[in-house]
Amino acid sequence: MAKSEGRKSASQDTSENGMENPGLELMEVGNLEQGKTLEEVTQGHSLKDGLGHSSLWRRILQPFTKARSFYQRHAGLFKKILLGLLCLAYAAYLLAACILNFRRAQALFVITCLVIFILACHFLKKFFAKKSIRCLKPLKNTRLRLWLKRVFMGAAVVGLILWLALDTAQRPEQLISFAGICMFILILFACSKHHSAVSWRTVFWGLGLQFVFGILVIRTEPGFNAFQWLGDQIQIFLAYTVEGSSFVFGDTLVQSVFAFQSLPIIIFFGCVMSILYYLGLVQWVIQKIAWFLQITMGTTAAETLAVAGNIFVGMTEAPLLIRPYLADMTLSEIHAVMTGGFATIAGTVLGAFISFGVRHSQQNRTWCTHVEPYSGANPHLALQIDASSLISASVMAAPCALALSKLVYPEVEESKFKSKEGVKLPRGEERNILEAASNGATDAIGLVANVAANLIAFLAVLAFINSTLSWLGEMVDIHGLTFQVICSYVLRPMVFMMGVQWADCPLVAEIVGVKFFINEFVAYQQLSQYKNKRLSGVEEWINGEKQWISVKAEIIATFSLCGFANLTSIGITLGGLTSMVPQRKSDLCKLVVRALFTGACVSFISACMAGILYVPRGAETDCVSFLNTNFTNRTYETYVCCRELFQSTLLNGTNMPSFSGPWQDKESSLRNLAKCCDLYTSTVCA
Repeated sequence: MAKSEGRKSASQDTSENGMENPGLELMEVGNLEQGKTLEEVTQGHSLKDGLGHSSLWRRILQPFTKARSFYQRHAGLFKKILLGLLCLAYAAYLLAACILNFRRAQALFVITCLVIFILACHFLKKFFAKKSIRCLKPLKNTRLRLWLKRVFMGAAVVGLILWLALDTAQRPEQLISFAGICMFILILFACSKHHSAVSWRTVFWGLGLQFVFGILVIRTEPGFNAFQWLGDQIQIFLAYTVEGSSFVFGDTLVQSVFAFQSLPIIIFFGCVMSILYYLGLVQWVIQKIAWFLQITMGTTAAETLAVAGNIFVGMTEAPLLIRPYLADMTLSEIHAVMTGGFATIAGTVLGAFISFGVRHSQQNRTWCTHVEPYSGANPHLALQIDASSLISASVMAAPCALALSKLVYPEVEESKFKSKEGVKLPRGEERNILEAASNGATDAIGLVANVAANLIAFLAVLAFINSTLSWLGEMVDIHGLTFQVICSYVLRPMVFMMGVQWADCPLVAEIVGVKFFINEFVAYQQLSQYKNKRLSGVEEWINGEKQWISVKAEIIATFSLCGFANLTSIGITLGGLTSMVPQRKSDLCKLVVRALFTGACVSFISACMAGILYVPRGAETDCVSFLNTNFTNRTYETYVCCRELFQSTLLNGTNMPSFSGPWQDKESSLRNLAKCCDLYTSTVCA
């Protein structure tokens, strides 16, 4: 410490006196040079050690580097080998599943065949598209194309006439449905905006595609079984909603309350649709359907894509697919977009319609005031609207919507979207599949709230209207006047032209009126009640009032209700489209009523198609064997067989009754008659 202080003072003195100390400077310089030499030596040793370590690591990592470069050079080969092994493993798994139980593995087999078909189409398009185009070059000849069109149209007309003549020979009542189609087409043509500009190619192609698809689904055994199987699988798939809703709300509410039974299905289905949209599957299917409709019907890309999208998404979501093009679309194209929204139902709502059912008990009240609770229903029975009919109606509506839209509002402007390449659809904006699932479920909450709010409001309004009409009717001694009764009289001729038997027309006309003026949810709910009564074995007529409708009437009603064409949807459509293109609000308001009427007629023509093509399916019940079983509950089969037994019973005064037909000379006939009389009333039971 003293030495340092002495050095400081000495240096200060020398500096102050302007003198230098050479000895001290030499000492300091020597110390600095010695320190620098030590640092250089240390750095040299560390550099040599670093170079040694890096070369060691290179030698260790050299095999891995070579393996990586080898994989990069042969990455395609490795992927093909891995894909081949996975395909072989899956083929072995599928083969084992089919050998063990083909019925159990049927769903997996169908999905596999569908994927193989899609891959095969992609392969053929990739490698043979140019060759096929070269082969079709002769068709560019105008005269040849004209002759081919005439031959095709002539063959189609002759085939339709022959089919109607042969098919309706056994069931002439089907001609009524055909007359109904002609009636609706004439009405729409009379309401057309430009009669001379109607493209009949579009109209006939749309109706023809609808008719061919209807034959495939309703008449052919493979098509009917395929859609029946698809409907069953969708019902099984939607049943998984119960797992989530039961955990949140409890089993009691899910089993007995509509809001907790059917509305959660919308959330589940919305989640699944969002995932499929994120993966690009929905866009792919929509684009393929739109491409097929565009090349056959001659419609433009944007309008066709929107109508095809309505099969899967709602009337406000489908225009989002073509949102960038809405501002430049012609009036006819916008009319087609709006008609497609009114004529179809969304995929999410389809699940709710399929699940519709009522769990009846003595304490439950029915939804509509004119349908009273009945004591004979099974309290544990939950019925659904026929899933295959709903799916068929939704798909069949797309070509018919385009056809009738071009009939009512033909194209007279120059469209900017005539390119046959179509419109590209982007994938979802979500970053991963979990975000897509979450967004789909969250977005469905608004739809659930909308459905619940509309049901509460419109059922309350319907009850008020019925009460007011009943009060006004009693003033002039007209009892039981309701909105449904008015619809049953006004719409009865139209429903009859669809192919419904006259006895069933009042009930079907009621639910069609409820659908158009109130809401399709309420209409399907009422239809499910009629189906529930029929399958529960309730008598068809009680106190002169029909309690349920036939199977054919149920199917026709299912097709006629399949669409959003009701007065309340006008506000939904205008609200959605004006938010996308506010500058075209006046055009939208001008077209919406015409599009609503056209969309309703699309559903009615689909119902007429179902009426033409309907045939009873399933083997008839052997009533003698059935009644010999120990039946105690009312079912539809019980009612049919007991009614047949009543019709075969002959009263012989005070003697024992005799029987005709299959019950003749049967010892069990008298015992079965007594059992039927315990369940149903008849004049032979007196």
